[in-house]
Amino acid sequence: MIDINQKISISPAYRFQWEEAQQCYVLLYPEGMIQLNFSAGEILKYCAIPEQSVATLLQSLQQAFPEIVDIRSDVFAFLEVAHKNGWITLTE
Repeated sequence: MIDINQKISISPAYRFQWEEAQQCYVLLYPEGMIQLNFSAGEILKYCAIPEQSVATLLQSLQQAFPEIVDIRSDVFAFLEVAHKNGWITLTE
C-alpha cells in the first residue's frame, strides 16, 4: 500500500522522457520502450521531480487538472501498477 508521505521517484532502471516521434512520454529501458498514455505521462512527469512526496504529487496534479473532481483514486491506482511493474520507487 502506498503511503501519502512516501517519497516517489522514477526507478533507476528506466529513463522517462518525451519521445517526439511517438508524440508521448515513454519509459526507456535496455530491452525496449513503454509508451505511456496522457494520464500516465502526466503522473510520471511529477514523479521525475527529485524528492517529491506522494502528497505533493497529488497536490500538483489537482492544481494542474482542477476539472477532475476526484483525482486521488485514479492516481493511487496508477501508482500501485507503476510500483508493481518497477517503474517507480518509494522511500520513507
